[in-house]
Amino acid sequence: MHRTHTRVIVVSPHGSDRGAGTSRSPLRTLQAAQGWARTAAKHGDAVTVQLRGGTYRLAKPLDFGPGDSGRKGAPITWTAAPGQHPVISGGTAVRGWRPADAGSGVWVASVPKGRDSRQLYKDGAAVPRASIQIQRSAISVTDTGFTITDPALAARLDGLPDQRRIEVESQDSFTDRYAPVASISGTTVTMQQPAWRMNNWGYDTLAKPFAGGTLLLENSRSFLQEGQWYLDPQHGKLYYRAKAGERPADSSFVLPQLQSLVRISGTLARPVHDLAFSGIAFSYSTWLSPSTSIGYADQQNGAFIPKAYPQPADYLTSCQSGCKEFEGARNGWHQMPAAVQVAAATRVRFSDDAFTHLGQVGLGIGNDVNANGRGTGLAASSVTVHHNLFTDLGGAGVVVGGISPDAHHPRDRRMTVRDVTLDNNLVTDVAKDYKEMSGILSTYVTHAVIAHNEVSNLAYDGIDVGWGWGANDPGGSNDYRTRGLYAYQPVYTTPTTLKDTVVEDNLIHGTKKVFHDGGSLYNLSANPGAVYSGNYIYDNLHTVGLYLDEGSRYVTMRKNVVQDSGVFIFTNSYADNDTLDDVIEQNWYNDGVVQTPNADTHRITVRDNTKVTGTDWPAAARKVIAASGIEPRYGHLPGQTDPR
Repeated sequence: MHRTHTRVIVVSPHGSDRGAGTSRSPLRTLQAAQGWARTAAKHGDAVTVQLRGGTYRLAKPLDFGPGDSGRKGAPITWTAAPGQHPVISGGTAVRGWRPADAGSGVWVASVPKGRDSRQLYKDGAAVPRASIQIQRSAISVTDTGFTITDPALAARLDGLPDQRRIEVESQDSFTDRYAPVASISGTTVTMQQPAWRMNNWGYDTLAKPFAGGTLLLENSRSFLQEGQWYLDPQHGKLYYRAKAGERPADSSFVLPQLQSLVRISGTLARPVHDLAFSGIAFSYSTWLSPSTSIGYADQQNGAFIPKAYPQPADYLTSCQSGCKEFEGARNGWHQMPAAVQVAAATRVRFSDDAFTHLGQVGLGIGNDVNANGRGTGLAASSVTVHHNLFTDLGGAGVVVGGISPDAHHPRDRRMTVRDVTLDNNLVTDVAKDYKEMSGILSTYVTHAVIAHNEVSNLAYDGIDVGWGWGANDPGGSNDYRTRGLYAYQPVYTTPTTLKDTVVEDNLIHGTKKVFHDGGSLYNLSANPGAVYSGNYIYDNLHTVGLYLDEGSRYVTMRKNVVQDSGVFIFTNSYADNDTLDDVIEQNWYNDGVVQTPNADTHRITVRDNTKVTGTDWPAAARKVIAASGIEPRYGHLPGQTDPR
């Protein structure tokens, strides 16, 4: 009988690529270890790449293709050495701080010239960029930018250097938008295009948000306040304004240099397969697209308009709650790329890893091709994300699935994203820069299982499932027929790939801190066979607990506990929204109204839900609360909370 030999390849930041890859003579770089692993796998060996503690700084992303695959039951495993804590880093340490201006509290350090970043990390936490908050009444939006109506603001902006690095950020009802400045002349601010125009049409726009929140000007040295930073990449200078009594030299600063760290992608014919990562920290990345003339024309949950589209001449008035031309851009939206990307791959596993200090989405699984740095998009199957930490991220913790036509009606069935399990993960304090993102997002996925996760401390939603607002479901949407979408795409007669979602036993709290729209637990579009059960939601600032948005069909929400929400359940089932055939039953809540318009005509069943006083939960509800979140048998992750 043939016996498989297990090859262990040892790597250390203090090793040498001329070494033997053994415990006594480890390799130094991950690229060298990858080459050795490929060779060993070709010989039929089971392979473990063992990383000793320390930081592995990447000069470019680490790419995994079909040649990096293991075998079914014997994956190539990249793992931490026992008791060690390796970090795969896309950042560079910042040292050599010196005073920039006497008495100002501003310090400066030299960094590599020509390298930009939207993030800086100090002592293991993100540092805010230089910014000032302004009143919406202080500006008047125009087609080319805005006019300053506040004399004090005009005086402050007059003559600023590096004007093209300045950005406007608009936090709205469910969007978080960025657009860069072109020039400032007196009271006239001209903005870079197409970012400005694309941010000012459609829904919840910068010009006319549904519920206008904070408006900021960012990224000028003149805006520096205590604890903020500014980067001048042209001259290779990083500025930091210290707090009282603080010396930057006493802290550890890391400036991200890479826009992705790990990219796993094969082809439809040759997917990457049987690959595992365990005990590794993925840290320090940035994402620079919002700094370009594209800006970040955010549409919802990390989707954005990536180029100019035809607009009506009067779009600032005629297209502030949608218009036909806006519908023509919908199928061209892109997804935010992740720091760690998985597509065209099967049987991939992440366990006991940490995704921290990243400038975008932490982990992307089966996203559209535009969100992947190499290879093919979508086509991810049998991917497991078990007992990982996601924290201090610019975007969402995990995004599964795509939003393009190939995601919901794939040309090739191999593109379908299916059988993805996210369990026992801690997702906390993410979406810090792109605040409209949820902690976990799963779009067009067949059989996603999202179970026993703790999701907390978010500006927007906790766990969101689905995409498309019902417009891509069989027969289309009456609402989107009126809006004019079907002048640009077919009315599909077959179901999308979204079905059989399981969202159970999750602990969701501390959500909705900025945006009032959306819900702590949210479904969008038809999701046949979907079951949301055993989830415990609390501390969402009295917004919506359970939310069935446009086109939600065939969804069951059962035996969830919703505490202190302003709206216990909301179904977007108004006349033209095809939210139909759903069941909301046997849930418990202690506050908030039930908003289920047209429940009878839309065949929405609402039954046997129990409202309690205070927190006098019955035994069955207490059982749900006790069982929610990370299972004790897996132990605690750094930063895990225990509210019970």
